[in-house]
Amino acid sequence: MGMASRGVASAIDSNYGTVQRYLRQTGGIAPPQWKDPDRLLTLEERFRIKELLVEGHSLRHIGRVLGRSASTISREVKRGSDSATRSHYRPSQGHRISWERRRRPKELKIVANPHLRTLVQAWLEEKLSPEQIVGRLRREHPDDRELHVSHETIYKTIYLQARGGLKRDLQALTRTGRTIRHPQRSTTERRGRIKGMVSIWDRPAEALDRAVPGHWEGDLIVGKNGASAIATIVERHSNYLILVRLDPDKNRVEATRDGLIDTLAGLPNVLKGSLTWDQGKEMANHLEIATMAGIDIYFADPHSPWQRATNENTNGLLRQYFPKGTDLSIHSQDDLDYVADQMNRRPRKRLDFATPYETMQETLLQ
Repeated sequence: MGMASRGVASAIDSNYGTVQRYLRQTGGIAPPQWKDPDRLLTLEERFRIKELLVEGHSLRHIGRVLGRSASTISREVKRGSDSATRSHYRPSQGHRISWERRRRPKELKIVANPHLRTLVQAWLEEKLSPEQIVGRLRREHPDDRELHVSHETIYKTIYLQARGGLKRDLQALTRTGRTIRHPQRSTTERRGRIKGMVSIWDRPAEALDRAVPGHWEGDLIVGKNGASAIATIVERHSNYLILVRLDPDKNRVEATRDGLIDTLAGLPNVLKGSLTWDQGKEMANHLEIATMAGIDIYFADPHSPWQRATNENTNGLLRQYFPKGTDLSIHSQDDLDYVADQMNRRPRKRLDFATPYETMQETLLQ
């Protein structure tokens, strides 16, 4: 029900310490600690939305009036309408549906789907981590959304040990041996997914093989107070590096879009296999970048830097030239080209001490 330990102790007329010891022994999930009690729309706000809609105001204007985001207002209007027409929005319906969706407890997705439960159980038996299981499910069943879950859903099923769920010892299911699960996403974090992004698990199999040239990894290195940034793009086969200056006078999304289009569009077609990026909001215009530059873009899983190991390692080396906490906007594109040139002339052990320049040259001459 999402009740905290002290609330449980009070409800069953027990001692707080006793409840804590019991939870540590039997396992569970720490309840979310909402820091913003006013985050949910009230019934009064819903009636105000109705009034403003009748007056013909836009969703953005309504959001400004109520101090809410336009996306929040849009979801509420859709929830409370029987049709696509905004004028049919009913505050009482929106309030009731919202209340029903928040009711607890809810049946877990894995518990409710026997086929999904069997797959997850089998992979747990093979000692795959929840994150690896999520990736395999998406890779093997790309079109079956009923078999798509998050790793948090798997952890929740494990820790709650629901009837009909995953019948294994809690400590054996988790590599850490912890009995209390603390959800990784903050309850105050309202970050959404990048629209239209394609997962790294849908990337062509050849991209996993460094023997095939033309597959790139990219990310940003960010300067002091997040006010400046440089895009770093590394080719997996040769370790060839390209640095892109992001215009500090543009917002990060526009600067990334313009910088990547100008850079990637000029690559030879043989080097336009794919680009894998972190799930940073700077790539919100990735569809436009992919179309204009002629390259497929894929996104790594959240908090999984090892999926872009070449780029992560290169970014670490680049801090020799661009120390953390410095203003990166002072560097011109010529400065970045000079640094990239130096990096591309370094012999690499993985390349039998050839340089990225030499390896790239061999690729283009084939």
